[in-house]
Amino acid sequence: MTAPTLVFGWGNPSRGDDALGPLFIEHFTALAALHPEWGELDYLTDFQLQVEHALDLQGRRRVLFVDASIDAPAPCTLTRIEAARDASFTTHAMSPQAVLKVFADIDDGEAPPCWLLAIRGEHFELGEEISAEARDNLVAALESAAHWIEERP
Repeated sequence: MTAPTLVFGWGNPSRGDDALGPLFIEHFTALAALHPEWGELDYLTDFQLQVEHALDLQGRRRVLFVDASIDAPAPCTLTRIEAARDASFTTHAMSPQAVLKVFADIDDGEAPPCWLLAIRGEHFELGEEISAEARDNLVAALESAAHWIEERP
C-alpha cells in the first residue's frame, strides 16, 4: 500500500526568513483542510534535513520538500529533484537530494518522485522576525504548491 503524499518543510523559526519551511506547513495544512479533493497528505517539519529523514520517504507516492532559500528567484521555484550524493552528505545538514540518495542506498531502489519548493528569503539572522518580502513569497509558494497537488494526484 502506498503512503500518502508527504509535504516536508524545514527551517529554524528563530532565524528570520528561515522560518518559511515550517510556516509553509502550518498554512498549507489549513489550506488542504479546505480541499478534500487533494486526498490524504502527511506533513513533517524539522530544523534541518538529516540522514534519518530517508526513512520518512518509504512507500510514498510523492514528496514535496519546502525550504527557505537566499538563492531562489523571488517568489519561489518548484523543481523536480533526483537522488545525488553531494557535499552535504557528510555535513550536519543535508540537501534533499542527499536524503534521496540515502533512501536509494538503504532501500536498494529508487526514491519516490520528489520536488523542491524553494521560497525566497532575505533575512536569516538569529532573533529576527520573518520579513515582509518573505511573507509575500510564502503566499505565492502556497499557490504554487496548490497547483502542484492538483496537477499530480
